[in-house]
Amino acid sequence: MNLMDLGDRICILGPSNSGKSTLANAIARKRALEPVHLDVLFHLPNTDWEPRSQSEFIALHDAAIAGERWVMDGNYSVCMPQRFARATGLILLDISTPASLLRYFRRTLFETGRLGALEGGRDSVKWDMIRHIAVVTPRNRQRYRTMFEELDLPKLRLASIKAIKRCFHAWGLTLN
Repeated sequence: MNLMDLGDRICILGPSNSGKSTLANAIARKRALEPVHLDVLFHLPNTDWEPRSQSEFIALHDAAIAGERWVMDGNYSVCMPQRFARATGLILLDISTPASLLRYFRRTLFETGRLGALEGGRDSVKWDMIRHIAVVTPRNRQRYRTMFEELDLPKLRLASIKAIKRCFHAWGLTLN
């Protein structure tokens, strides 16, 4: 699939630490789209990932999807119906749980200043996040696949880190 086939409003779904923000930023640079990171909208800046109120998050989300040109990464099912109604394309990163865990540890232990990070927040190893990746995410995996299959949008499923890397290469995307 050609990147242009996904249109000007692209949603990227997938498990935590699958590379959604990295891909969103690369697509945003390549296509001059506005990158929208749902984690940043959902959490209060300058906190240790403290959530906003649901009404505030939904208002920020809905303002973001009102734009004409964006690439949005994140799941947050409470807002999926209105997001999918505006989207012109969808990418599902469907990488394995072990790969997500490995990326989580690498990100929290070795990376600083990553794009899509919470302003003033700190990435650190948290048992709640390990549990989320190892227990909650696998239960959601089939739900996201089903949702992906049912949506009538141009879409692409990338089922491994290798597939994501091939996509970066094929589309001429860069990390910076």
